[in-house]
Amino acid sequence: MSDVTFLGACGTVTGSMSLLAWGEHKVLVDCGMFQGGLELEQRNREPFPFAPVAIDAVVLTHAHLDHSGRLPLLALQGFRGPIYCSRPTRGLVSLVLRDAAKLQEEEAGYARRHNYSRHAEPTPLYREEDARQALQHIRRVAFDEPFEVLPGISVRLRRAGHLLGAATAELTAKGSDGERRTWCFSGDVGRFGVPILQDPEPPLSTPDTVLLESTYGDRRHPAGDPRAALGEIIRETFGRGGMLLIPAFALGRTQDLLYHLAALVDAGELAADTVFVDSPMAISATELYAEFPGEYDEDLTALVAADKSPFALERFARCRTREQSQALNARREPAVIVAGSGMANGGRIVHHLELRLPDPRNTVLFAGFQAAGTRGRALVDGAQELAIHGHTVPVRAQVKTLQMLSAHGDRDELLRWARALPAPPRRVFLNHGEDPSRESLARALQAEVGWPLPGLPIHGQKVPF
Repeated sequence: MSDVTFLGACGTVTGSMSLLAWGEHKVLVDCGMFQGGLELEQRNREPFPFAPVAIDAVVLTHAHLDHSGRLPLLALQGFRGPIYCSRPTRGLVSLVLRDAAKLQEEEAGYARRHNYSRHAEPTPLYREEDARQALQHIRRVAFDEPFEVLPGISVRLRRAGHLLGAATAELTAKGSDGERRTWCFSGDVGRFGVPILQDPEPPLSTPDTVLLESTYGDRRHPAGDPRAALGEIIRETFGRGGMLLIPAFALGRTQDLLYHLAALVDAGELAADTVFVDSPMAISATELYAEFPGEYDEDLTALVAADKSPFALERFARCRTREQSQALNARREPAVIVAGSGMANGGRIVHHLELRLPDPRNTVLFAGFQAAGTRGRALVDGAQELAIHGHTVPVRAQVKTLQMLSAHGDRDELLRWARALPAPPRRVFLNHGEDPSRESLARALQAEVGWPLPGLPIHGQKVPF
C-alpha cells in the first residue's frame, strides 16, 4: 500500500508537511513550523501523527521556517535518517534553525523574568543544541540531478525561484498498483521577471499528481515599480522626521529590500548611512547569497560585475550585536530599520515596534504576506493597539504595505507555472493557502488551464500515491 498524507498547510500558509508511505518505508516532504495565532502555534507542541524514528528520509524544499522549522523536533524525537536539500539551502537552513532555537530560548527566558506568559513555566519548543543535532542529518544535492532517497524511490529538484536554494521536488516511485508514478511538490513558487534569482522552473515532464501552493491564488500583485514606491514612502516618512520600520524575513525579503535600497542610494535618492539591517540572521543570509552567483539572474550578475552588488559588506550599517540594536533606540534622526521577523511575531522588530508605534511621524512598512493571527496581520487590518511584552501599545504610526515585493507567485504567475507543463496532470491538490485562495485558484486552473478540478486537502487527509 502506498499513500500520501497531508499534515500541514491545509487551509493555512504555515506548517508545510506531507508524509509519503510505501509499506514500512516513509518519507517526509518538508517539516514546517506553524506560525500565527495561539491555536496554530499550539500545533507545534502536539505529538507528530507518526513515529519520527520510522521516517526514512526528509526532502526539504527550502529553508523558511514554515517548511523547515520542526526538523529539530523530529530529530529530538528519534528521526535518524538523511535530510535532502539543495546546496544553497544547506547554509540558509542552518541559520534559520539555530536562530529559531535561540529566539525561543530568549523569549521563554524573557517571559519567565517578566511574568507575562500564559504558562507557569514557559519553555522553548527546542534548543540550539537540538537544532545543531538536526543539521547533522543534512545532505546537499544538485538541482536537476535525480537521486535515490530509498531503493526505487527517486527525487529531482528544480529551481522554484522563491528563495535562494528553493526547490520544487519531483518524487517518483511505485504506486499502489505497482506502476511508477511521479508526484510534484511545488514548494513555494516564486515570481517571474523579478530581480536577484532565476525564474521558477516547472517540471520537465508532466507528473501524475501535482501538489501546488496557493498563497496568492485569489489575487494579482499590484503593478508598479517597487523601487519607486519604496522611495516615495521613505521620502514621506523622512519628511515628517520619522523612522521607517520594515519587518522583513531574513531570508529572501531582506535581500529584495537591500537590492532596491541600494538602487535608491546609487540614484542619489537615499543616504546609505541612514539604512540599518538589524538582524544577525539576515546579515549572515545576505553573505550566503553572495556565495552562490550561479543562482543570480542577468540583472544581478551585471551589478556584481560592475562592482555594485547590493550585498556588499560596505553597503549599509549592520547590527549584529544586541548593543548595536539597542543603540538605535536613542536615534532621533530619520532612518530605515530592516529587522526580523517578517510577520512581527518575534525578533528585534518587536522591540522597535514597542518603542516607535506610538509616534505618528513613524511608518511601519510590510513587504510580504501576513498570516492570520500575527501582529503583522493585526497592524495591516487596522489594529489601534497591540499587546507587546505584556503591555498595551497604542498604534499611531502609519502602516503601509508593499505587495510588489512578495516572493510568492500571484494568481497569474501560478497559472503561468501550470501552463508550462507539457500536459495536464492526472490529479491536482492545492495547499499552502487560506481557503478563499485555494478555492479561487482551483476554479481558475480548471477553467483557464484545463486541469482537473483540484482537491483541497484537509489536515490529516490520506490519498493513494
